Amino acid sequence: MIKLDFTGATPFLEVGDLIPEAQVQKAAQDLYTGNGIGSKFTGWVDLPETYDRSEFKRIKSAAAEIKSESDALLVVGIGGSYLGARAAIELLRSPNYNLITKPTPNIYFVGNNLSAKHLSEIMHLLRDKNFSLNVISKSGETTEPAIAFRVLKNMMERRYGDVGARSRTYVTTDKNRGALKQMAEREGFPTFSIPDTIGGRYSVLTAAGLLPMTVAGVDIDRVMAGAYDAMKTYTEEHSMKNPVWQYAAMRQALYRKGKSIEVLACYEPAFRFMAEWWKQLYGESEGKDGGGIFPASVELTADLHSMGQYIQEGARTLMETVVSFDTFRRDIEVPLMAEDLDGLNYLAGRGMEHINAVAKRATMEAHIAGGVPTMELSLPDMDETAFGWLVYFFQLACGISGYIQGVNPFDQPGVEAYKKNMFQMLGKPGY
Repeated sequence: MIKLDFTGATPFLEVGDLIPEAQVQKAAQDLYTGNGIGSKFTGWVDLPETYDRSEFKRIKSAAAEIKSESDALLVVGIGGSYLGARAAIELLRSPNYNLITKPTPNIYFVGNNLSAKHLSEIMHLLRDKNFSLNVISKSGETTEPAIAFRVLKNMMERRYGDVGARSRTYVTTDKNRGALKQMAEREGFPTFSIPDTIGGRYSVLTAAGLLPMTVAGVDIDRVMAGAYDAMKTYTEEHSMKNPVWQYAAMRQALYRKGKSIEVLACYEPAFRFMAEWWKQLYGESEGKDGGGIFPASVELTADLHSMGQYIQEGARTLMETVVSFDTFRRDIEVPLMAEDLDGLNYLAGRGMEHINAVAKRATMEAHIAGGVPTMELSLPDMDETAFGWLVYFFQLACGISGYIQGVNPFDQPGVEAYKKNMFQMLGKPGY
């Protein structure tokens, strides 16, 4: 399904720079067998095969209920509790999902910041709309979503009463513990679980991502089928023929050569939040012990007119990974004009997708010539199956890459520093 072309990266490495196959194999085996550091959070490795089928059915039933009674769904979460779902909806439906005519509810993502302006605008949009709420948090105590949930819960209770609000509130949280789990049990909210063995940034194929996707009309059966095919393909090939091994090893080899920033690029605007999800996945997993590849992203060709100069001629600390899709479902042909005032008649009759593909190839060649090692991941289509493949590919490569780097890719101790300072400043008890 995924083709990896790294001919634009290999010229930047000598034979001795490559990560030894034995080291890559050990990292992969440690991940597959649960013998590596942080292994208690590797439940996502076999999730496409072992996921809870009964909960999967309940997700579909809840989504049907939401679609039948609500004009909108508010997804309350931050980080891995919303980025995967938003990535899927924008990639598979549309970045303009809420603006298009459709039989499914609008989806609004809140609780991912502390902006009163943002939350109040969403509340204003819902003033004459029926809506449901999906709050996603393993603990229920993360500040941003907890505040948003408190505000929106109060709004729902005023509008629908206690009973009505309870039936419209769906909780995705830890299976056994946490403040949100306790609240859900006490108030009788419909509840879905994020397995204990799966951390937030690896949770897109759990209820955290699947419920909002289903409400938006994404076919989650195909998503999971794609992830399952990827799992079988990538975990059963134990050699450097494995594209996951190749990607993990190549980026770590380039990192050791001083390429400390990886830019993820795509020529489709719908990919924007897929890149945001990818940045969290790799940033939290590898940014430790004073090291790690810094994950950045660009939306091309738009960012060629803002970041293009730096990528082409800035500090030579960059590597680039381009995600491409082989087919497209719509095209627009450049028309022939009687007067060629804009000088574009040489493009008349050509489709924009063809021009976009040429721009991609030209840009990749320019970046390689300018000293930026470039890899390309290509998929046949921008659909649910491809999404499942891509999610699993990046997750598996992240785990293997982290082990090659020598860090625990499944914890994030550094994110607690700002919280401690903030809690002290706000006067939270115990701080």
